Amino acid sequence: MNTAPDLTTSTAIAATDQTKAAAAPRIKLQSHGFSIDHPDPEIGEQLMADTLGVADREAMHGIIRQLVKASVSGESPDEVSLAFMISMVKSIKPRDSIEAMLVAQMVSVHVMAMRCAHHLANADDLAQHDSAARALGRLARTFPAQIEALNRYRSQGEPAITVQNVSVGDGGKAIVGNVTQHARVIVSDKSPASAARNAPKGSGSRRKRDSAEAKRAAPA
Repeated sequence: MNTAPDLTTSTAIAATDQTKAAAAPRIKLQSHGFSIDHPDPEIGEQLMADTLGVADREAMHGIIRQLVKASVSGESPDEVSLAFMISMVKSIKPRDSIEAMLVAQMVSVHVMAMRCAHHLANADDLAQHDSAARALGRLARTFPAQIEALNRYRSQGEPAITVQNVSVGDGGKAIVGNVTQHARVIVSDKSPASAARNAPKGSGSRRKRDSAEAKRAAPA
């Protein structure tokens, strides 16, 4: 019994969900290169450019050519692997050319890591095992570094939020001074020592006033 997933059915089901964005067209590999599988070539190119997060046709074709080469399994590109890579790019949603290049690297590194994992599982001798294990280790360390790079790049455009007039209930603690929040980091512009120096001194002043009044009231 054939248990392989029906890619055509899966695509059709996804396309009928009106809450989803327009699906990226598939890439058809040919002997002389590739083509975008869409009834309207112009619309197909625009959909693919939006998927890859690039602004023009040249950048879109350049990223696709690189993904095609990264999808090579054996001696020829793998259309199924390429479709997976483009789907992952779409899910990450690159927003400009920098993110497009970085995300293309990320999905390529993931595919290479999975191939190394396959080679490791099917190694015939110790040399093949060690080679696949070293390559898998390097790729596995690279992938989270790429995620961190993408997060850092994206956080540069996040606006800072200044919080003022904070009310604190009983038992709460407050920071004296303006507080700026950016990329989940909160920084106060005044240190705790400064806050203590600037805190109201009502109780001390009241004790001094009471002492002075007591001296004036005492008999001479």
